[in-house]
Amino acid sequence: MTRSTRAVVALGILSLPACWGPLVLAAGHATTKQMGRILGAMPTKYPDWFKQSFLEFGDDITEATTEGKRVLVMFHQDGCPYCNALVERNLSQRHIEEKVRKYFDVVAVNMWGDRELLTMDGKSYTEKSFAQALRVQFTPTMIFFDESGNVVLRLNGYLPPQRFETALDYVASRREKQIAYRDFVAARSPSPASGTLNVEDFFSSPPYDLVEASRTGKPIAVFFEQKQCPNCDRLHARVMQDPATREIVKQFTCVQLDMWANTPLVTPSGEKTTARKWAKGLDVKYAPSIVLFDPTGEEIIRREAFFKVFHTQSIFDYVLSGGHKTEPSFQRFISARAKRIREQGKDVNIWK
Repeated sequence: MTRSTRAVVALGILSLPACWGPLVLAAGHATTKQMGRILGAMPTKYPDWFKQSFLEFGDDITEATTEGKRVLVMFHQDGCPYCNALVERNLSQRHIEEKVRKYFDVVAVNMWGDRELLTMDGKSYTEKSFAQALRVQFTPTMIFFDESGNVVLRLNGYLPPQRFETALDYVASRREKQIAYRDFVAARSPSPASGTLNVEDFFSSPPYDLVEASRTGKPIAVFFEQKQCPNCDRLHARVMQDPATREIVKQFTCVQLDMWANTPLVTPSGEKTTARKWAKGLDVKYAPSIVLFDPTGEEIIRREAFFKVFHTQSIFDYVLSGGHKTEPSFQRFISARAKRIREQGKDVNIWK
């Protein structure tokens, strides 16, 4: 395995941290009239300027380097509304499209596809086995490579246009050796110095000792947020006010931390630190980010920046139900979860 492949796999594991291919496929197999519907799936036509790659990544990186570009591998799936948003909200803006085309060769990979591909060291995969090896849990997942085939940045899930453009600027300007991406994002964001965090009745009060919290046997949800954060406001106003969401979230020990504050805490591993240092150590890049731990204190999955109701419920259920123990693919878990809901005659809206 090459250095680049090792880097990708390692980063994939650390960043477990959005979409619905198998979930959408399940809709086509409904045979009972009482089955609920799947709402919100969106077909996407990808731009014709995406690279028509033979999926031989060594050649792709060499060709991009010759043209002064870098390679962006985008994992997608059919019916994915988040992939659709990337194309129709982000790439539809002329200056963003021009920036992507100028600095990147975009290679699209279907996370459930059967096309063969070759890694930098010539190892063969199918698209879906490669996605599995990298533990791709969300679509779109975007992985940026440098000229040597090393991973510069990985984005798990959709980012709104402004945040997506920040990621493009970081990789295109080759800043990775000068500044951490997290700090680059912070420097481009409005100052969080004033304002307040959103209050919820399910948040624990300080002091925050997550070792002690784990002794309750409940899983732990850490909400990394910041002041003056419109996306945090939307999370609480639109997602956390949903009754079903609140019901499942309240079954966790929930801790809200300002990711830039020096709030003292004890991590699930027993380390005494601050919210700011822990967020940096966990590579939390965006507010809001929700990091979920099982009752033993092991991180299971995380979600950052962009939240919808069904998806948020599903990541909590993935941990609470113990689904992660038997189903390593979060996408397959939510497909099965959606089917169970639909069998009750209820609709599943994946874009609400």
